[in-house]
Amino acid sequence: MELLVAYESDPAGSNMASFISKHMKKEGEIYRGNTFDLVTIPTPAISADWLEEKYHYDGYVFLSKHASESGTLALTCHSTGNFGEAMFGGLARQVAIPHPHLQKSYMKRLWKERDTFSKFDITIEATHHGPTALSKPTLFIEIGTTEKEWTDKQLCENVAKIILQEMSESPKKYDVAICFGGTHYPAKFNKELLEGKLALGTVIPKHGLDVMDLELFDHVLKRNAEAKFALVDWSGLGKSKQKIVEMINSTNLEMVKI
Repeated sequence: MELLVAYESDPAGSNMASFISKHMKKEGEIYRGNTFDLVTIPTPAISADWLEEKYHYDGYVFLSKHASESGTLALTCHSTGNFGEAMFGGLARQVAIPHPHLQKSYMKRLWKERDTFSKFDITIEATHHGPTALSKPTLFIEIGTTEKEWTDKQLCENVAKIILQEMSESPKKYDVAICFGGTHYPAKFNKELLEGKLALGTVIPKHGLDVMDLELFDHVLKRNAEAKFALVDWSGLGKSKQKIVEMINSTNLEMVKI
């Protein structure tokens, strides 16, 4: 049983939650469903490391707004974690357990409906921000990129319909890869997610590789226990290429260069 989570002061998250809750039965503060429940929380989603103190589920899916300095319209999805300092929730040098099968299934379903969202980039983001400490898989589903989109109830409803479909079914299982290199919006990894055979665990962008050491690398491996592959953006490793290749070669992960 999964838990959908929305922050009450997040307009995009609240709008998505409002639509989905109409199809559920309320018991106290929790909306109950057959395969998932839903709750609205009073604190920011990125700081919800406390969630398991109150809610015990097999996974946590956060409904959220997305913001970017570029202002590019985007529908995004990503795992959470901090490779360096914890500037936006969670703990420093800690990554959450990713939710690779649900992420791939949701993004593929969203991509199939892309004509409905023709103005939007449909893309994953590299792993970033909190929460990081939950003991079960964690995923953010986001609508961007300005308040106009966050408060567009029809847009939020259209995305929520896809989430409702997705959460009502069991996602297909795939082989899982940890991703190394590239930018915050990793086009090569996104293409693999939408068109390839691999689901994606933690996505470590180039700037995350720069602070990677053996301790952090080992932590990432432990949080990606089902990963069999290391998916490497070979031209996007930067100055850390040799270090990262040596780390990967010390594991049982099969390296795939793209």
